[in-house]
Amino acid sequence: MAWQQVKINVKAAYAEEVGDVLSDFEAQAVTFLDAKDTPMYEPKPGEVMLWPDTQVIGLYDAQDDISHVISHLKETFSKDTQIECVIDQLEDKDWEREWMENFHPMQFGRRLWICPSWRDVPDPSAVNIMLDPGLAFGTGTHPTTALCLEWLDQADLQGKTVVDFGCGSGILAIAALLLGAKEVIGIDIDPQAIQASRDNAERNSVSDRLSLYLPENQPCIQADIVMANVLAAPLKELSDTISEFCAKDGYLVMSGILAEQAISVMNVYDQKFKFSPVKQQGEWIRLSACKNT
Repeated sequence: MAWQQVKINVKAAYAEEVGDVLSDFEAQAVTFLDAKDTPMYEPKPGEVMLWPDTQVIGLYDAQDDISHVISHLKETFSKDTQIECVIDQLEDKDWEREWMENFHPMQFGRRLWICPSWRDVPDPSAVNIMLDPGLAFGTGTHPTTALCLEWLDQADLQGKTVVDFGCGSGILAIAALLLGAKEVIGIDIDPQAIQASRDNAERNSVSDRLSLYLPENQPCIQADIVMANVLAAPLKELSDTISEFCAKDGYLVMSGILAEQAISVMNVYDQKFKFSPVKQQGEWIRLSACKNT
């Protein structure tokens, strides 16, 4: 099926309203993108943040006459802001197959692989996590997740108890269990993440050793290893909670931190933890530390 898309560059204050108009005019999908490469790193839980200059894209059937959509947009917003519209014709492709072709098995460290279900496993003797991209809250492609997976790959996890704080897809929890951890406690604020973790754990045959909780139900436990791949702000705001999960002589591994944020995060934890050298990938870093009190 052939498609066309209308792209509208607009200030953030109007982006959601423009998106609503596209939906009202029966767009098959509405997408918000950064129009000017402006990074934004730390939305609060549940907060929807849009870039100062946002591109709103509406997807329509190629046979649809969308001139009336553009006319309505310009008429509606002309008094308040400038509307720039561009229409692109999209080639008729098998989009699902093309999307799938972009994902390949990925290796982390020496023995750990993340494999989508439609690809052959490169090394059957390796530790293979079967995980498909999509609404999975983390599939290993982002540097913050990759940094944590690499730490797990080199760690001695045999018989250890692990807390995965902000478990998302469950990728770190599943990796820890397949690498030898005795049990993992996964915690996340999003019920959809809890469900994604549960589904992925079942698919990888480790669900019997993974316990999942929303914050209001999280247990009091001290673990050998605490993984927290979230963002710098919650790492600092929740430092007491995160620290308490870690037993004395246990390890804390934190990511989701920009290089320039490393010192401020370390300062919050350095009274209870001794830090190892920082590990960096691109603009993101991983902090790892041993609890000494």
